[in-house]
Amino acid sequence: MRKIKIIFLTIVLSFTISFNVNSKPVPASFADLAEKLMPSVVNISTTTTVVTSTNPFPFQFPPGSPFEDMFKEFGTPQERQSAALGSGFIIDEKGIVVTNNHVIQDADDIIVRVNGDQEFKAKVLGADPLMDIAVLKLETDEKFTPVAFGDSDKARIGDWVLAIGNPFGLGGTVTAGIISARNRSIGLSRYEDFIQTDASINSGNSGGPLFDMEGNVIGINTAILGRNGSIGIGFSIPSNSAQIVIKQLIEFGETKRGWLGVRIQNVTKEIAEVEKLDKARGALVASVAENSPSEKAGIQAGDIILEFNGQKINQMKELPAIVAKTEVGKKVEVKVWRDKKEIVKNVILGRLETSDDFKISKNQETPKQNNEEIIESLRIAVRPLTKEDIKNRNLPNQTTGLVITKIANNSPVANSIELNSIIVEAQKKKIRSAEDLRNIAKEALNSNQKTVLLAIYNTQNQRRYIGVKLD
Repeated sequence: MRKIKIIFLTIVLSFTISFNVNSKPVPASFADLAEKLMPSVVNISTTTTVVTSTNPFPFQFPPGSPFEDMFKEFGTPQERQSAALGSGFIIDEKGIVVTNNHVIQDADDIIVRVNGDQEFKAKVLGADPLMDIAVLKLETDEKFTPVAFGDSDKARIGDWVLAIGNPFGLGGTVTAGIISARNRSIGLSRYEDFIQTDASINSGNSGGPLFDMEGNVIGINTAILGRNGSIGIGFSIPSNSAQIVIKQLIEFGETKRGWLGVRIQNVTKEIAEVEKLDKARGALVASVAENSPSEKAGIQAGDIILEFNGQKINQMKELPAIVAKTEVGKKVEVKVWRDKKEIVKNVILGRLETSDDFKISKNQETPKQNNEEIIESLRIAVRPLTKEDIKNRNLPNQTTGLVITKIANNSPVANSIELNSIIVEAQKKKIRSAEDLRNIAKEALNSNQKTVLLAIYNTQNQRRYIGVKLD
């Protein structure tokens, strides 16, 4: 009996020691840490000149009216100064400051306040709107106290964090909280992998640092949810992603992101089923840019990218961020799923900023035509694609397909495809006529899966794959 008690106490003690080793103590106070970090956090104020014209008449001319142009010269251009506030932090003793791009965008003058009373003018070394990061240099020879970056990949949900910034222009303000979530995407920028925190972040905190308990920067505070102030949901750019951009901005004054040259979309359950993939994972290649690194390496529309440079792609949104962080000119292995098997392609990455993908494309309308036919199994009406369509929508010359002219409310594509989209493939076979589509849909309907994989050009002329479950 005595031996049993000893064994039991030993187990309990071992568990307790293990628990204490793996858990972090609750801080008794943040005072010492805050005092150490405050001199490195700065307040940023900007002024921008806005030019407006006043209307001398007590009414407005209708848009397009000939009088609008005739009398617009009588309007008096007026300049006014628009002010904005934000936060930042010093990363080099020479006065290099990191903040958000939206804090300093289009600013005529940037004033940075250090330690609450020292003011310095600053110039922009480089800015990146895609990740919302900017790097400034204080115009002075003074030395400053910098902070260091931490490893944001090691930050865990539930870890304590400290936010310091300039909310509502009040100056150095410290708030504390925990990491609430990781890998958040909220649709604000092109590359999103936010750390979510409940540390109070308000207007004016933008560009300020998020610290771990070692005093290292693990995030750049960039967004809040709720217009009326903090509601316990704030977002920070992870330091590991930010450092790559910051280094490039300091060295080159611009970013140099890797470019693969593919348009991608999510792999749905239906698409995975048709492609005989074990589960919905990876990034489906909707189209491949002409003369892009992917085209040169032999990647094709319809491939599913499962792995890039040794990193597995579980969700489509992971791929752009991983590619962007990869060095331009680097040769990487890309594993793709094609024809129900895995193959490897070697790709030499290009540079995103010099590619056509970086340019904003214009939406183009499709002319209305007749010759409609009904595809009963899909409950849609279609018409043949014409040479005029191809020209107006700037499609590849050899494109064949069908333009969708009507979609019934109970159509299986009603929630996934828009009117005027063009069906170019079904089950990886080119569509040249309504009869082609009708026959392929009929075969799918008679199969066990009852799923058809369509390749379309949507109304933004982006090639996409849609898995459709027939009923």
